[in-house]
Amino acid sequence: MAGVRVPLWGICMLRVALATVYFQEEFLDGEHWRNRWVQSTNDSRFGHFRLSSGKFYGHKEKDKGLQTTQNGRFYAISARFKPFSNKGKTLVIQYTVKHEQKMDCGGGYIKVFPADVDQKNLNGKSQYYIMFGPDICGFDIKKVHVILHFKNQYHENKKLIRCKVDGFTHLYTLILRPDLSYDVKIDGQSIESGSIEYDWNLTSLKKETSPAESKDWEQTKDNKAQDWEKHFLDASASKQSDWNGELDGDWPASMLQKPPYQDGLKPEGIDKDIWLHHKMKNTNYLTQYDLSEFENIGAIGLELWQVRSGTIFDNFLITDDEEYADNFGKATWGETKGPEREMDAIQAKEEMKKAREEEEEELLSGKMNGREHYFNRFHRRNEL
Repeated sequence: MAGVRVPLWGICMLRVALATVYFQEEFLDGEHWRNRWVQSTNDSRFGHFRLSSGKFYGHKEKDKGLQTTQNGRFYAISARFKPFSNKGKTLVIQYTVKHEQKMDCGGGYIKVFPADVDQKNLNGKSQYYIMFGPDICGFDIKKVHVILHFKNQYHENKKLIRCKVDGFTHLYTLILRPDLSYDVKIDGQSIESGSIEYDWNLTSLKKETSPAESKDWEQTKDNKAQDWEKHFLDASASKQSDWNGELDGDWPASMLQKPPYQDGLKPEGIDKDIWLHHKMKNTNYLTQYDLSEFENIGAIGLELWQVRSGTIFDNFLITDDEEYADNFGKATWGETKGPEREMDAIQAKEEMKKAREEEEEELLSGKMNGREHYFNRFHRRNEL
C-alpha cells in the first residue's frame, strides 16, 4: 500500500505545532505591557522605559517596543514566564534591537534569569544564566556578548563577534544545542558557530580525580604502554643461541623504530590529560555539569547602562525550535526591515531639503542686511 503524501505546508504546520514557545513578546496590546514587565526599584536612579516605534519605522504598531528614555542611566526591567529546563533540548533566544540614537556607548543585550530572580530588586549583581547581545562603547568595543553561567562562574565566548553599529533594527539569535554546538545569527545569517566546549575555554576546567579514577588511570597507563610495545616487536627476530634464561632473564625482543605519536599516545605511555579528556568525553563529563543546560529558566530582562538613550527592544522569543524562531523572525523583523529603511531615507531627504532652504534663507537674509547697511551708509555720507 502506497504511503500517504503529506503536502509541504502540512509538514511546516506540523513542525510549528511541535515547537515549544516558552516566551514571546511583541508589545501589540498597547500599555498592557506594564502588567507583564516589572521595573526594578533597586535604585531610584534607574532609567525608565516607554513603548515606542521610534522616529522611523516599518510599521507604527508592529515596531513598537521598549525604548530607553533617559541619558546616562542604568536600566533594569524583566518579565517572568513559566519555569522550564532546557536539558536535552535546543534553546533558542531571539529578539530585535534598534539603536536609533546611533549608540556611542551602552548595552543592547538581554539576560535570561532563573525563575527565582527578585524582579523588584533586579540589578547588576543579580545572577543570570545567559547574557546575549550587542555592546558598543567608543571605537574599541563593538561586540556581541555570549556569556554562560557554568559552575558558579560566568564564561564568555573567546571569539570576537562583531555587532551592527547603525541605527536600524537588527535581529539577534542565539542557538544552544544539546550536542554542545552553538550558533550566533544576526539578521538571520550565521556569523559565528562552533563548540561550546572549546569556544568558552571550558576544556581547561578539569574534574578532580577520585581514588578509583586514579587507580583506573594507572591500570590503563600500564595496559596501554604494554599494548604500545607489542605493536613494535620485531617478529622476524629470533632469540640468540647463547641466551640463558635462568642466568640472563627474559630475552628482550628486538624493537622496530616507533613513531613519536599515534592516536595521541606517546611511546613511553599515554598522557594523563589526554586520557582524562577522553574519559570525560566518554562519560559525558561536561554535560553532567549542565554545560549550556539550565534547570530553572523563568525570566528574561534588560539590565544595562546607556550613555545616550533611545534603543528599542522588541520581538522577544524563547523556544526550543530553530525553524519556529526563523519563521518568527521573518514574520516580524523580516516584514518591517525594508519599509523602515525607506522611511529613514525619506526623512533624510526631507531633512537635507530643509537644511538647504534654511541655508538659502540665511544667505538671502545676509545679502539683504548687507544692502541695507550700504544704503544707510550712502545716505549718511550725503547728509554730511
